[in-house]
Amino acid sequence: MKHSISNDYLHVSVLGKGTEISSIKSTKTGREYMWDANPEVWGSHAPVLFPAIGSFKNDKCTINGTAYKIPKHGFVRNNEAIVLKKRTSDRLNFQLDYSEQTLQIFPYKFQFNISFQLIGTKLLIAHRVENLDSKEMFFSLGAHPGFKCPVNEGEAYEDYYLEFEKEENATTTLLSENGLITDKTKQVLTDTRILPLHSELFSKDALIFKKLKSRKVSLKSHKSDQVLTLSYSDFSYLGIWAKPNAPFVCIEPWLGIADHENTDGDYLKKEGLISLAIGEVFKAQYSIEIDDY
Repeated sequence: MKHSISNDYLHVSVLGKGTEISSIKSTKTGREYMWDANPEVWGSHAPVLFPAIGSFKNDKCTINGTAYKIPKHGFVRNNEAIVLKKRTSDRLNFQLDYSEQTLQIFPYKFQFNISFQLIGTKLLIAHRVENLDSKEMFFSLGAHPGFKCPVNEGEAYEDYYLEFEKEENATTTLLSENGLITDKTKQVLTDTRILPLHSELFSKDALIFKKLKSRKVSLKSHKSDQVLTLSYSDFSYLGIWAKPNAPFVCIEPWLGIADHENTDGDYLKKEGLISLAIGEVFKAQYSIEIDDY
C-alpha cells in the first residue's frame, strides 16, 4: 500500500512496507525524482537502514557472547509490521515496535518512528528511536534513497554531477569483495566541490566518505536547471552508490557503517554505533529539497 502527501510544490508517496519513499514529483511539472525500483536493475526505492548499515562479516555478530544474525541494512527494509500511526495532508508518521521476532535477531526492546513531512519545497524525514529496554541499547541508523539520473529525457548520466556544500579533499574507504570495510582508501575529491557522474564511478561498489566538511550535496545537470539537494547535518557518514551503468544514484546519510573485514564479530566494537541509555530517545533527520520552479 502507498500513502501520499502533497502541497503546492511536491507530491510524495511512501510505501507502507518498509516505509520507502517511492515517489517525489514536482506538483508544477510532474517531473519524477525517485528511482522506479526496476527489479531487473535494483528493486528498491529508498530503504530505511535500522538497526544496521551494510553487511556483517560471515552474516552474523555476537552481542555479549550470544550470536545474532542481523540482516544486511537491518530489518525495517521490506518490513510489513510497520504501522501508520498518524496522517495529515502533508505528514505521515510510521511506527515499528520490538517483538519476539525482532528480539531473536536484535536483543533490544525499542520503539522506532519515522515521519515524512512536506515543508514548502522540502521533504523532511525524521527518525526517533526510544530505548524501552532495561539495558543500554546500541544501533546504527541511515537512509538509502535512490534518485533518477538522468531526470529528463534526452539527457545522459554523464550530464549529471554532485555538488558538495563545501570544497572537499576527500578519500573513499574501499570495500572488500564481500562488502566489508577495509583499511584501504582512494582519493576521490581533490580541492573541489564537484563529483562528475559516469558509468564506471561505482565499478568498485559504493563511495564511502567518513570526513566530509559538507552537510549538503546537490544533484545537478549541465543541461537542465532543476536541482535536488539532500541535507544531512545529523549524520556523520555519507555513501554514494549506484549499480554500474544504471540510471540512478543513491545519496545515503549514515550513522554507522558496515563491518570491518578484520572484525572479531563483536557487535559492540562496531564502528559508528549509537549508544542509547535506558529510557532515552534518539532523534536524527535529513531532508530532500527540490528546486523545480
